[in-house]
Amino acid sequence: MADSTFDIVSKIDHMEVDNAFNQCDRELATRFDFKNTGTKIEKTAEKITIESDTEERAKAALEVLKEKLIKRNVSLKHLDTGEPMLSGKTYRINSTFKEGISTENAKKIAKFLKDEGPKSLKTQIQGEELRVSSKSRDDLQEAIALVKNKGWDFAVQFTNFR
Repeated sequence: MADSTFDIVSKIDHMEVDNAFNQCDRELATRFDFKNTGTKIEKTAEKITIESDTEERAKAALEVLKEKLIKRNVSLKHLDTGEPMLSGKTYRINSTFKEGISTENAKKIAKFLKDEGPKSLKTQIQGEELRVSSKSRDDLQEAIALVKNKGWDFAVQFTNFR
């Protein structure tokens, strides 16, 4: 019988990010506490910029964005947020999205599975993902449970379970 496999990845659902951004933008435009504060949010392909007249309003707008991302099941571990910076008369917060598992993080997961997981597991780093294989599907399910419960500092998803 052939080995069963699955991939550990760290991907962002960009449609959900767009939906969360649009909801946040609408809420900032209509909420009473953001009226006349010059608070606005802008999105480019890879980053989101929040601008406001005060540092507190900029942070509050960031919290609104985070709340919308959580409701849309986008992990906040993908969001890399900078500190509010004074730019002229406005405060600006730049946020970028991290996607993919770095080689060093893939090595951490592979070492963790080798030490803690079933002995039949084999791991292989493939670009920004990690392929885990075994003859036993039960061992793979145990590996998924171990990786989920570990609490990494980056988001993980599991794909291509065969």
